[in-house]
Amino acid sequence: MTKRTLLLPFFCLLCFASALHAEVKLANIFSNNMVLQRDKPIKIWGWADKNEAIEVHFLNQTKKVKADKTGAWVATLNPVSYGGPYTMEIKGKKNSITLNDILIGEVWLCSGQSNMEMAVHGWGSVYNYEQEIKDANYPQIRAFNVVKDISMKPKDNLSGTWQVCSPQTVSEFSAVAYFFARKLNKELNIPVGIINSSWGGTDIETWTSSDAFNSLPEKFRERYKDFKVDNFDEFAKTNEEHKAKYLNALNNDPGISEKWYEPSFNTSSWNKMQLPQMWENVIGNVDGIIWFKYNISLPKESEGKAATIDLSVIDDNDIVWINGIKIGETEGYAVKRSYKIPENVLKSGNNTIVVKITDNGGGGGIYGKAEQMYLQVQGKQYPLAGEWQYKEAVTNKMYKFIDISPNMYYSLLYNGMINPITGLAIKGAIWYQGENNASQAYNYRTLFPTMINNWRTKWGYEFPFYWVQLASYTAKDDKPVNSEWAELREAQTMTLSLPQTGEAVITDIGDADDIHPRNKQDVGLRLALIALNKDYGKKDIVYSGPTFKEMNIEGNKAVISYNNTGKGLCVKNKYGYVEGFAIAGADQKFEWAKAYIDGDKVVVYSEKIANPAAVRYSWANNPDVNLFNQEGLPAAPFRTDNWKGITQHD
Repeated sequence: MTKRTLLLPFFCLLCFASALHAEVKLANIFSNNMVLQRDKPIKIWGWADKNEAIEVHFLNQTKKVKADKTGAWVATLNPVSYGGPYTMEIKGKKNSITLNDILIGEVWLCSGQSNMEMAVHGWGSVYNYEQEIKDANYPQIRAFNVVKDISMKPKDNLSGTWQVCSPQTVSEFSAVAYFFARKLNKELNIPVGIINSSWGGTDIETWTSSDAFNSLPEKFRERYKDFKVDNFDEFAKTNEEHKAKYLNALNNDPGISEKWYEPSFNTSSWNKMQLPQMWENVIGNVDGIIWFKYNISLPKESEGKAATIDLSVIDDNDIVWINGIKIGETEGYAVKRSYKIPENVLKSGNNTIVVKITDNGGGGGIYGKAEQMYLQVQGKQYPLAGEWQYKEAVTNKMYKFIDISPNMYYSLLYNGMINPITGLAIKGAIWYQGENNASQAYNYRTLFPTMINNWRTKWGYEFPFYWVQLASYTAKDDKPVNSEWAELREAQTMTLSLPQTGEAVITDIGDADDIHPRNKQDVGLRLALIALNKDYGKKDIVYSGPTFKEMNIEGNKAVISYNNTGKGLCVKNKYGYVEGFAIAGADQKFEWAKAYIDGDKVVVYSEKIANPAAVRYSWANNPDVNLFNQEGLPAAPFRTDNWKGITQHD
């Protein structure tokens, strides 16, 4: 999961007004230094006075059109082969516009959340960024960074500027998009334009148009049921008043003044929730302060002993009391909580654990793994996962405050950052998103292909769509467990059933401590390998690591066959053992497995499993990965079972 980046100070959520124009104007996507898609009709559009005559001159073409009654106009030029630089002139009744240094080549839309947004050097920096910047002399690569914007209605214009790739400009380029474009440009020697329309910490729902999203079953809209806005200006004003009251209440938590942490405090009216899980799964999209309580009975020998308590991962901030005594607090989301319990705190019999959680935005609550929630005393662990009591102390919902963000309603980013360019011809799209939807991975099985088909419908043709599978992240698991991130990766892989799609697997280049891994070079490269093979005739290029084909059971061993083995399977391990496999019998209890390569297959087994029923590979938030093909591309995660996971709901 990722937190959103800082929001822009003000959003104009009204449609672009274009009724009256004193001069002919162009949509902002058209400017000096732009790249236009080769071999496809070129649409140029803008606004003028109603019924005004417009002429567009480009190469040996002249197109004459007339603005409609709203002042909107569109001119369609015939396809052009790659080349440039060229000049374009747009003439109206009172003025003309000249665009210089135009290239014709390949245009790719690059979208998603923070790992696509992450620039070569900015709030995050790629490996070796100093040298990458120094070497970035690629005048045939141009980038257009779409300015962040949200809208309740589809807009017809956006903001941004085309920039020529150079050491002076490349720092601001999406790193994934830049390294993707660089590989294409080197291999093809033709211009490449990258349109970066991304926003960190965003859900896929906000990137999907309202007509497509509204065609989904009602359950997908349930989270937005409390958000109804007719007049946005009025809503924004009232919302600011509610915000002031909410922020004041956060500083006057009734749980503190009324001492909810005391064992004697009556919590019989509190609600109940199974933990761990994001509280959004139970109470909806709520931020603020919520208190949790759990009673645990300890034996006599535990009384007065020093101990530790682990509460897995909490989002955002917490304070923990045991038997009314404060034992620790942490500020920061996605950080494991582990606190030392001093002597003379625990007692025999009932002990009360109270946790105050403050969530400032995005997901909230105790949401890690069940086995990572326990109290340990004298070497014995007492599980804490299960049914907890909870009470909302101060929430934005209580004060009718809605955090204005891209995720507050579906389609907001589609309306503001995608719809305005659906008339622009593109070669295809690359996508890096999913962290924000990991807690609803089974829904992603529907949401992801819906968005892809939605965009293709809006563009009017089935363009190539390639994405990055989630990287590895967080601590390694001591034993095989279910994983939200593994389930999201599975949903991504299932979307390969759509035509003209591809997936870059990067479980080998993640970072346990950073949700924004710095190796974006290999991410862009692997996306480019897919495009080069599928779209540019480079069939000799291997673009995928090994992918699961089938499993056969032979005694106590499972034999896994693969596709996409290239020149053969290999192990990046000096002992030759394949890591990352787990195996289970019919009881669905997985054990780490031993595995080795046998020709073009992998043999998987465990002395603890006599009759294998299922195998999983790289099925973890942060899996062990050392199985590759000879071309150096990692084997894709998979599982052979369809047993119920964390994010699957009845």
